[in-house]
Amino acid sequence: MTERIFMDENVNKKFRMTSEMMRRIVMTVIGVSVMGFSIGLFSHSGCGFDPFQVFCHGVWIFLSAHVFKVSFGTFYTVLNAILLVIVFFWNRKKIGLGTVINIFLVGYISDFSEWLMNRIFPDPNWPVRLVLLAAGIVIMCFASALYFTADLGVSTYDAISLTVSERTKFPFRWARITSDLIAVLIGWLLGAAVGIGTLITAFFMGPLIDFFNRTVAIPMRYGRNGNPDGRNGRGN
Repeated sequence: MTERIFMDENVNKKFRMTSEMMRRIVMTVIGVSVMGFSIGLFSHSGCGFDPFQVFCHGVWIFLSAHVFKVSFGTFYTVLNAILLVIVFFWNRKKIGLGTVINIFLVGYISDFSEWLMNRIFPDPNWPVRLVLLAAGIVIMCFASALYFTADLGVSTYDAISLTVSERTKFPFRWARITSDLIAVLIGWLLGAAVGIGTLITAFFMGPLIDFFNRTVAIPMRYGRNGNPDGRNGRGN
């Protein structure tokens, strides 16, 4: 009888582990895919790049003007490869399914999203652009919370603030604001354009992601009682 109970407990434990892994995979795929869609909304709003894109364009402009000319696509791929190596040695746990999808699929999804917005809003006025900007930011933060909490790999840039938060116990919202502001400052100093959307994301993405972590992503992965390890989310 005792042996039967032990076997049943093992079966239930394996089922729970499999069920949680499936939730994590779904959260990662949905999160990263929706992230790509939100980038298209953000781009079509014409209100500036997000902080990491400001950094990328600033460095690319500087290199093209003073060192050597290279297409932005090639530069972006090389930069992500360099960051991937850094993350691998710094915190390789952040490399996984989400990282792969980010590198190979997000660009295509964002291109499709922007193409779709061009078909629906070929010449958006300011109210429409502001709505696209707001929707893009909110959806981007929601998507980030999903795949951050799934913990199956994140983008190379996202891994930086997440690792700083985990290793220093510095609240994630402030780690993200700090990394975003540094990225925007460097990009702007090197010649990249900064718009209202850039400033909004630099100051509010961290707190919004933290909000969606606590209210949606953590309950989705662990249930309503939150993280089984006793943590209430990255922001605490």
